[in-house]
Amino acid sequence: MNFNVLHDETLEDLQINGLYILQKKNTFRFGMDAVLLSNFVSAGKGSKVLDLGTGTGIIPILLSAKTQAEYIAGIEIQPEIVDMAKRSVRGNALEQKIEIIHGDIKKVREFLQPGSFDTVVTNPPYMRSGSGLINPEQGKAISRHEILCTLQDVLESAATMLKPKGEFFMVNRPDRLADAIEGMRKVKLEPKLLRFVCTRYNSPPNLFLIKGLKNGNPGLKIMPNLIIYNEDGQYTDDLKVMYNIKN
Repeated sequence: MNFNVLHDETLEDLQINGLYILQKKNTFRFGMDAVLLSNFVSAGKGSKVLDLGTGTGIIPILLSAKTQAEYIAGIEIQPEIVDMAKRSVRGNALEQKIEIIHGDIKKVREFLQPGSFDTVVTNPPYMRSGSGLINPEQGKAISRHEILCTLQDVLESAATMLKPKGEFFMVNRPDRLADAIEGMRKVKLEPKLLRFVCTRYNSPPNLFLIKGLKNGNPGLKIMPNLIIYNEDGQYTDDLKVMYNIKN
């Protein structure tokens, strides 16, 4: 393990396969949504996976441990974050499996071959442009609000990059569910699997996970809700498995 950690960064243990990740101390850091998404994704042996808006590279790094994908690409537009993600990949000796690409997902066909990926994943900005308070820190603002790309931009890029019958996976907030389903169908990513995430058993969902199939037939299956905390405030068994926590 050999990580180049800058003065404004931390190195954190991901508690899986001896993997670590670099994060900025004061800017947007990966959260539980990235962990939930990486556990929702399926990618077969030898498959090619694309992460749109990869940020720190957390999802490609986690998928390198959780799937048998042969190649995982992550696209990020912020150059400073791209550099940090690349150093995380090098530090984990994953250069043969993961490639971090500096680029705009709206122009993805300019640097990647359309229709060449088996799986596309994304944890996009949740907030619509013009809604809510914009964080004064640029990195956080770009990660949370549709400043540099919209949800529809992400969906169009995903559909462009997927092979026929390729699979699309996304995490988002419940208030964007109608937008997600409508937008997915516009680009022929048929919604096939939906799971809501709730903080506790009696609380409303605060996230959803959705899977789409390129050129798939209609038919949406809704999974049981994923609950984060038991009544005693401890992680549920599902979360302990995801975080590799031993009882």
